[in-house]
Amino acid sequence: MAGKVITVAAAKKANIDVIEDRRGTQAVHEVVTAMRANRRSGTANTKTRGEVKHSNKKPWRQKGTGRARAGRTASPIWRGGGVAFGPRPRSYAKQTNKSTKRLAFRKALSERIMAGDVVTVASFKVADGKTKSFVAAVKEAVEGNKVLIIAREFDESTFLAGRNHVSTLLMSAAEVNTENLLYFDKIVVVKGALEILATRTGAASEEKAAAAPAKEEEKEAATEA
Repeated sequence: MAGKVITVAAAKKANIDVIEDRRGTQAVHEVVTAMRANRRSGTANTKTRGEVKHSNKKPWRQKGTGRARAGRTASPIWRGGGVAFGPRPRSYAKQTNKSTKRLAFRKALSERIMAGDVVTVASFKVADGKTKSFVAAVKEAVEGNKVLIIAREFDESTFLAGRNHVSTLLMSAAEVNTENLLYFDKIVVVKGALEILATRTGAASEEKAAAAPAKEEEKEAATEA
């Protein structure tokens, strides 16, 4: 079943909060940078002059040779010596708050929707669990070199069919992140996942927050009556 491109109007109708101005650009940069930094192992290590295995004996006497003074061969200026300012084990982790992550997710999804890269399908299943069938189903849904498929959940046979296809990724709507939305050429959203994406963009929660004062006023009016 061929996918239908999600327009801005259709996204808003599905309660997805689409950002149409420049808001959120910096948030996307911060979140993606933090995600990539948090994946770094930080295990790069070099030995200083005190850690390399060298003799403490002077290479030659202090005076009389005509050569420069040398204390030991572990010096950084010697081949095989220590490293003066090399990398040491460290953490590259960066922290980002929830509001920044949510804004970045909204911005990334909004940009892909406005670019026409997000399509929706009624369902996506591969019953026989074969990669060949999976590739055919993806091509039927959308044309793209790298495809991200988002659904509420996938059955086991669909996961087995897609695990060997390196250019396609299956993600649940609750787990997909900002970097996933930006990396792939095309995004396929199964219809049942739109509600979860709308909740994650904050549109649903904002509507509830706006409706709460109105409900309280109604209760107060009913009490007074």
